[in-house]
Amino acid sequence: MSTAIKIRGLNKFYGKKQALKDVNLTIRTGMFGLLGRNGAGKTTLMKVLAALLPKSEGEISVCGRNVERAQSVRKIVGYLPQDFSMYPNMTVYEAMDYLGVLSGLNKSRRKERIPELLQRVNLQDDSRKKVKALSGGMKRRLGIAQAILHDPKVLIVDEPTAGLDPEERVRFRNLLCEIAEERIVILSTHIVGDIEAACENIAVLDEGEMIYKGTVSDLISMAEGKVYSAEISKRELEHLKKEYAVTSMLTLGNNVMARFLADKQPFASAKLCEAGVEDAYMYLMQTKGGGISCSDNYL
Repeated sequence: MSTAIKIRGLNKFYGKKQALKDVNLTIRTGMFGLLGRNGAGKTTLMKVLAALLPKSEGEISVCGRNVERAQSVRKIVGYLPQDFSMYPNMTVYEAMDYLGVLSGLNKSRRKERIPELLQRVNLQDDSRKKVKALSGGMKRRLGIAQAILHDPKVLIVDEPTAGLDPEERVRFRNLLCEIAEERIVILSTHIVGDIEAACENIAVLDEGEMIYKGTVSDLISMAEGKVYSAEISKRELEHLKKEYAVTSMLTLGNNVMARFLADKQPFASAKLCEAGVEDAYMYLMQTKGGGISCSDNYL
């Protein structure tokens, strides 16, 4: 069976509004990042891939299954939405067991599978806690456990680290990377740092249109020679913001160390810097990609 998601000419309309515009993409085993600002169409794309929303036009196959065969596709896809919630008054184990029943797992399989998954997401000591007593990070990890309960070939997670503290974000990303060794994992986010830390291949959506697809390193190369830094006064910073896209700032007493994008050295004290993912993403969003992409052979 194919272990790839293939998308050709995908369009999605909500009435007269077009949410996805002629999306073409191939996603293979491993961690794949889907990046874009809020409202870019990421959630719509993921729901279409998970057979939770019908496409308007185009062709999609998920590991060899036509996405129009919704029940068949759902059997091999795990989905963790951004606003994940589970039965708050059940214990962690009870919630997992109930979802196992809904997934068609028999009792002996559930008794084997649930402790194994709770250990994998580091919740083995919390199985008797009520879901409502879990922290935000613990709930997200429980969400991953329920999403892979039926051992899917594809795992789709929507903004999974939003609102988590830095330590929990790292733990969650590491968990996703482990899971991605054996299946396709699609990580959708607007947090560039999550993509930089976890993904080699990415796609960027803007207003429903795919403006980049390729490797993280190729995205970074687009911004090489365009990133500068300078120590300036806070008053000068306001003028800088009007002329250039500022990607980061660090306060240094009365001054600011600003990092920004420019086609050439704008003033003598500006120093050329090595580009990073955040710089490259800002540069891409500023220029709208200009048709830059990589062959699907890399994805």
